[in-house]
Amino acid sequence: MDAAAKMTEKDGVNASYVAGFDMADLKGLDSDALKLAEMGYKQDLRRNYTVLSVLGVGFSLTNSWWGIAAALITGIKSGGPVLIVYGIILLTLVSTCVGITLSELASAYPNAGGQYFWASELAPKRYANFASYLTGWLAWAGSIFTSASVALGTAVAAVGCWQLAHPDCTIHPWHVFVSYQILNIFAFFFNCYARALPALGQITLWTSLVSFFVILVAVPAKAPTHQHAKFVFANFVNETGWSQNGIAFIVGLINTNYAFACLDCATHLSEEIHRPEKMIPVAILSTVAIGFVTSWTFSIALFFSMSNVEDLSETATGVPLLALFDQALNSKAGAIALEALVIATGIGCLIASHTWQSRLCWSFARDHGIPFSSFFAKVGRRLDVPIRAHAMSCTIVAIVGCLYLGAYTAFNRYVPWRIRLPSSINSQTVQLPVYDLLVILRLANCTGKDDRVQPLFVMETPTYVRRSPSVIRQAVVVAETAALLHWFRVSVQQLLHDMNYVSAVYGILVLTIIADWFLRGRHHYRGHVQRHDETIVIVGGGVQEKTMHEVH
Repeated sequence: MDAAAKMTEKDGVNASYVAGFDMADLKGLDSDALKLAEMGYKQDLRRNYTVLSVLGVGFSLTNSWWGIAAALITGIKSGGPVLIVYGIILLTLVSTCVGITLSELASAYPNAGGQYFWASELAPKRYANFASYLTGWLAWAGSIFTSASVALGTAVAAVGCWQLAHPDCTIHPWHVFVSYQILNIFAFFFNCYARALPALGQITLWTSLVSFFVILVAVPAKAPTHQHAKFVFANFVNETGWSQNGIAFIVGLINTNYAFACLDCATHLSEEIHRPEKMIPVAILSTVAIGFVTSWTFSIALFFSMSNVEDLSETATGVPLLALFDQALNSKAGAIALEALVIATGIGCLIASHTWQSRLCWSFARDHGIPFSSFFAKVGRRLDVPIRAHAMSCTIVAIVGCLYLGAYTAFNRYVPWRIRLPSSINSQTVQLPVYDLLVILRLANCTGKDDRVQPLFVMETPTYVRRSPSVIRQAVVVAETAALLHWFRVSVQQLLHDMNYVSAVYGILVLTIIADWFLRGRHHYRGHVQRHDETIVIVGGGVQEKTMHEVH
């Protein structure tokens, strides 16, 4: 074996693609670029990120304690403290399984496309193109709705602080709408310069952790009274109107589900970090671990510090967490100061979400997954970001924000007790089928004779899973049942304008995807077969780039 082949074998690149290289052939391409070339793509973005900065972006987006804070009152009315305290543990177990699957796939195929690329590689060839195409659309749509939900949650918090400082002020929807649009534009500009993003990711990570710690200490320390342990660990509340407590509990899990959303974020930065096959799994599983510790301790601290739950749900600010701060500190200035930390964390979450959605849109456009793909797949050479994909995604987020003026619940399940929570249509609601598909493909693949996934990060699949396809079916049934229950109304007493419109959004999204597939996608989408045909081939001991993918 010659030196080049030894080098490529050491770096984890498939020797069938690169055998016969001499050192001159490999000049200018490091092992990461070769791995990317093996998948059929050229290196368009600089690898500026470190594992800490990728973790910063990933955790800033998932931000479990912030998700619990934003969705606090939903859980209190639909399950009470029991839902959140034990729901976090349940969702941590589920998220760990999802995280392990994502980590294995990211290690085997470190590609910015993430889910849609993996679906293309693992699905049966007959269905691979459509499975990949559908996955890409759902993933991108999920990122759009997540950005919208984070922007709305942060905007509501900012307007609530103004109302607390000015009690005579009455909050109107247009106040929140304007704040939403300002935050969306603000986050857009923060994502326009690639060199600043790694440092910004670390800043937002530490902002979140410091804010969490300050609130964790300050609220219990200053609270005039504290609840009994029974209230925190054994108090189940069902004020939803559903007669079955089990349904109320599962419907309320959208709170804790929201706290572990977007675990795939780090995978979409695979082409911007060195050794992604090792670093991305570290970032994903660290996000789950930090998320559990912060969200669980944060929730317990808040529940012990509550004095009057009804005051929280009926607060004129529309922000239950802000009302809780006011109760505990008995100081409007102190409450606003703590809420400012929550807002700062939310802004960091929104910036990370914009980073995520732009990479999803850009990578999907490389394979002609969206209309006008050639235009949106361009990377701005001066800024070193996919600026066109970023601008389009932010524009759609701005348009989605208009829903807030016309239909509260279509955006955030605006229930009678004024929960202005943007969790009805978010990443988890749209992307749960995507995660389920990946788990199905991964388990189905590992139960076969030839496992196509060969990651550096490996979790051994239990023997009973390898030998029992029924386990896969049962796991999928459970996951999809939980996903469908998220379409239910939070309260049986909801009126038409307070309905849960997730099913309507799904219907519009699916119709859009199917129409685009038949009119354009099936003819132009760059799927598994075409991508492999365009990959580097070896000719007579040298390298010839056949049609190395490059967007014109």
